[in-house]
Amino acid sequence: MLRFLGLLSLVMLAGCGAEVAGTAATAAKAKAEEARAAEQTKQEVLDRYQQQMDAAQQLQQQRLQEAERGL
Repeated sequence: MLRFLGLLSLVMLAGCGAEVAGTAATAAKAKAEEARAAEQTKQEVLDRYQQQMDAAQQLQQQRLQEAERGL
């Protein structure tokens, strides 16, 4: 009977370990997805910033050309 209880305890503890490992894997997967989404958002922001800078530079060039024609 004592062996049976020992074996039962061992099986229960092994089950808990598997649950903890599964939870850790799920959390790691969620963090990896979070990091990927953050990287994508960062890239989108940088792309928009570059487009705005290009547009501002183009507008400045146009204004410079118009000013040169006016002189």
